[in-house]
Amino acid sequence: MQPGMPMVSIIIPFYNCPYVDQAITSALNQTYPNVEIIVVDDGSTMHQDKLAPYLNRIHYIGKANGGTASALNYGMSLASGKYVAWLSSDDQFKPTKVERQVAFMEAIGAQISYTDFDILDQYYTIVSRNASAKYPSMRALYDALLGGCPINGCTVMMTKQLFTGMGGFNDQLPYTHDYELWIRVVLAGFSLPFINESLTVYRKHPGMGTQKHYDMIVQEARNIGGMYRSALTSLIARTPG
Repeated sequence: MQPGMPMVSIIIPFYNCPYVDQAITSALNQTYPNVEIIVVDDGSTMHQDKLAPYLNRIHYIGKANGGTASALNYGMSLASGKYVAWLSSDDQFKPTKVERQVAFMEAIGAQISYTDFDILDQYYTIVSRNASAKYPSMRALYDALLGGCPINGCTVMMTKQLFTGMGGFNDQLPYTHDYELWIRVVLAGFSLPFINESLTVYRKHPGMGTQKHYDMIVQEARNIGGMYRSALTSLIARTPG
């Protein structure tokens, strides 16, 4: 570890994903030197062979299938970094992602931040650049949280201290554990600063959970929005525009 450069733990939950090797390669290719990569195999039955070339450069952990939130919580519990970041096994970090985000967070003392991202299709074509929704104020972001999740989870970096203090992801939520955590974070008094730079590549493909389970995701998000509506509305009312 280089002095003055905090460790960053990248957690990659993996379940039968054919793109996992590309995710790992993108994590290994970071320009930031102090990175550890923890791949949590959530009971996969295929594509583990894709990890073989990387086993001497990653921490590979197996567990019984329990869903993405449980895999992330397990990986985060093993992380030794000051900062933790989630990388889905079908997505990629751009080479300067960790370097840029750590520098930003260290400069302002942020506990959490998120960035812009590009969208990649199943044919390896970038179909949208700088795809994140943009908000002119924290109040506007909080207002957006009332209607759904405006933050791509794989663009987020946070301190492990914050993640642990918030109790991690709710592993009873199969699809919207990230949305629910971001709400809890803002209700606990933390801002969510945005880095207006595309540092992640988000892959859309027919096999992804967002497409296969779309109706259930929408319903789960509605339930969460309803559960926190009163608290979010109160937060919005006392936040300057």
